[in-house]
Amino acid sequence: MKINEIFKSIQGETSYAGLPCAFIRITGCNLRCSYCDTTYAYEDGKEMSLSTILECIAGFKTKIVCVTGGEPLSSQDTPLLIKELMNKNYTVLVETNGSYDIRTIPQEAIKIMDIKCPDSNMSHFMNWHNINYLTKFDEVKFVLSSRKDYDWTKAVIHKYNLSKIAHVLIGAVFGTISPRLVVQWILEDNLDVRFQLQLHKYIWEPQTRGV
Repeated sequence: MKINEIFKSIQGETSYAGLPCAFIRITGCNLRCSYCDTTYAYEDGKEMSLSTILECIAGFKTKIVCVTGGEPLSSQDTPLLIKELMNKNYTVLVETNGSYDIRTIPQEAIKIMDIKCPDSNMSHFMNWHNINYLTKFDEVKFVLSSRKDYDWTKAVIHKYNLSKIAHVLIGAVFGTISPRLVVQWILEDNLDVRFQLQLHKYIWEPQTRGV
């Protein structure tokens, strides 16, 4: 597999935010979101065997592993990697952009699926059938750039009754929209969601890699 980077940090997002976590960032992505903060993962990386990847992860001595990208499902070997991690009793989080069929992800893994908002310029790539394959253990993530994105997100949540299907996360594009403003909107509308910040961007410099 072509791997962009492997590192240990805390999980900066999701319901697992703040917990020690090992990250496997897989090279390649089929989308080009307007706010992407991992453009370096589009092509950069090196080929690694599954055994080498597992050896690296074992050295971190963490219980949680996040398989991310880029877009992890852009590699046909990702489902096998996830299975191998689960066989070693890791809790596996899989961050995916919502455009690929998430049924390829082993059921026991926790899916963290983006639903791309309009200002990402990628919302038309969303595979809406994926909502049918989510479980109560999975999470759906919206990243907002504007009030337009918020109103669109609210409509999607209500249309699909998402809060009854999976954990719903709402975040703000770092440096683009005020987190306080988004929280205000959520409270005004009594949305059944979890607001999240990208913790790593507040702990380290926002452009720092490997954290």
